[in-house]
Amino acid sequence: MVAGLPLRQPPPLQAGDRVRLVAASSALADLERLQAGLAVLASWGLELDDDPTRLPSRRWGYLAGLDAERAGDLLPSSDPGAPPALLACVRGGWGSARLLERPLEVAGGWLLGFSDVTSLLWHRLAMGRGGAIHGPLLTTLAGEPAWSQERLRALLFGEPLADLEGEPWVGGQVEGPLLAANLTVATHLLGTPHLPALDGAILILEDVGEAPYRIERMLTHWRLCGALQRLGGIGFGSFEGCDDPGEADGDSPRFSLEQVLHERTADLGIPVLAGLPVGHGGVNAALPLGVRARLDGDVGRLSVIGAGRGPVSRR
Repeated sequence: MVAGLPLRQPPPLQAGDRVRLVAASSALADLERLQAGLAVLASWGLELDDDPTRLPSRRWGYLAGLDAERAGDLLPSSDPGAPPALLACVRGGWGSARLLERPLEVAGGWLLGFSDVTSLLWHRLAMGRGGAIHGPLLTTLAGEPAWSQERLRALLFGEPLADLEGEPWVGGQVEGPLLAANLTVATHLLGTPHLPALDGAILILEDVGEAPYRIERMLTHWRLCGALQRLGGIGFGSFEGCDDPGEADGDSPRFSLEQVLHERTADLGIPVLAGLPVGHGGVNAALPLGVRARLDGDVGRLSVIGAGRGPVSRR
């Protein structure tokens, strides 16, 4: 991705468009949650071109099948009919980065997911292709609040997106290409050809189950390789389960998660927001990656430019 240049996005979805299931990471453990997510897509008039009941039995260790099987979910179809307009990832966990060890041709249309799917989303951007959406997985979609589900539908169908509200930490305003990622997964893409352009980008980070010292270690790595210093702005989503459970014991001096995030970014000279409704925290507002966005560190607001403007979305 060339910093500052908008990527060409797939056409907006229409009722009757086809959805393909992508199980690129961990094995599916809950078919009921998957079917609940598919029901949401069906309520939007989308049609499934796949059989979800095939997935629980497709396993290779803790992965959702062999690498070739999981990569096959992403490949362009040989079906002469209409190609899928949406590749919807089933769940996260681990495994998608393994698929990048060999050339991976991903079908057109939109690609939806987050968490471990960060590897596939960022690979798509690094290849100069639009259509990557950091948003709910099919096994989490039905659990999203109504406004978050509606936001994803609006994004897919080409309708205006509301601004997202967060907590202002460092003031200033910036515009640039929008990125979003799981911090752990994105950190392991540093130094690879699957890293999209960072210069001037607005980066939204989230994570789950990482202790503050591990979050600090990863952000320090970003600083040491100069990656954080290239950004135009930073926003933090939810960091679910990332507070130190021993922090309240008082046995030894500790840093809280908030202290770590503050200290590792406050001196960069760029706007910083926190508390955005993005990530594993039960609300995962969809974000189109590679499009132009505006981050306002004075009022605590993230806006997607060119996708329309609506009312502010709050938790």
